[in-house]
Amino acid sequence: MSITREFTCFDLLKINNVNLDILTENFGLPFYLQYLTKWPEMFLVNESITGRFKGYIMAKVEGNKENWHGHVTCLSVAPEFRRQGVSRLLMNEFEKVSEIKNSWFCDLFVRVSNKIAYDMYTKFGYTVYRRVLDYYTGEHDEDAFDMRKAMSRDVAKKSVIPLPHPVTADELD
Repeated sequence: MSITREFTCFDLLKINNVNLDILTENFGLPFYLQYLTKWPEMFLVNESITGRFKGYIMAKVEGNKENWHGHVTCLSVAPEFRRQGVSRLLMNEFEKVSEIKNSWFCDLFVRVSNKIAYDMYTKFGYTVYRRVLDYYTGEHDEDAFDMRKAMSRDVAKKSVIPLPHPVTADELD
């Protein structure tokens, strides 16, 4: 049993069980607050009935014209709650809001080496639109897959036709 609701600023004090995972990106306080103020309906938490965080999604809408889309910045589930449908639940809510906001597609970036996440998003209907060279930087630079799923507005599914070649991060639109 759990509840999904909009994230609040007080929730920043309770996300350690999710954020301390090695695969979860961590951001500075201003970054989280920007999402809370600009896209509160797309920054969601799923918590147990005892108040323990199961996972959260931080997303936004951006772009213009046929590039108007929902974008997942971060989706993370605490290790003890994985493989229980929390990611699917959070992604469903994100996609519903993206539809309401009239998005052409939804997208997200995933590390090329993260086969578990890649397989999960594939099950959710996402496909690789393009490979982004050296998208993740740090101790070991790594490419990302830009994965997309067309929304109902894109009847012809033009937004998900894969690019035939990789791009660099500075070529992202």
